[in-house]
Amino acid sequence: MKNRRSVFQAFTMIIQFSLNMIVPIVMCTLLGVWIGEKFQMPVVAIPLFLMGALAGFRNIFIMAKKIYQDDSKREHAEK
Repeated sequence: MKNRRSVFQAFTMIIQFSLNMIVPIVMCTLLGVWIGEKFQMPVVAIPLFLMGALAGFRNIFIMAKKIYQDDSKREHAEK
């Protein structure tokens, strides 16, 4: 039963990582496309895509850092 729980936790973490990366990219790209169409400047989508990618990487970095800190605290508590 414990093995199933760890598999479920790993699957959940993979989904969280992917959502933390995909959502900012899609939202910024859609915003850039919308602004580009509204003001006839389609080039605006490129910097907003890059900004979304950077935001996604930042989200993943913060999440990974938090997970690592929680694991190290748990290891110190077990010793």
